[in-house]
Amino acid sequence: MVAYLIADLDIRDPEGFREYREGASAFIAKHGGEFLAFGSEVEILEGNWQPHRLVLLRFPSKQAIRNFFADPDYAALKKVRLQTSKTLAVTMDGIE
Repeated sequence: MVAYLIADLDIRDPEGFREYREGASAFIAKHGGEFLAFGSEVEILEGNWQPHRLVLLRFPSKQAIRNFFADPDYAALKKVRLQTSKTLAVTMDGIE
């Protein structure tokens, strides 16, 4: 079943984060993921959530998302993300 990954990235070091941004797409694609939306222009319709930079990705399954996060080849790039940003991430099942 298709699954979605929604991440809210608070980029604290834009220059350092560039390395992550440039390398992440290959690992996302390796695990069958694709970008559906990303950016910082959001409209709050209800509540007080103030997201920073939202990213919406579609993967073939939740397991594919877990595999992406646990990929040993991704570890160094993940470390860059953790050092240059604060990330909140959730996954959910799709209906396709």
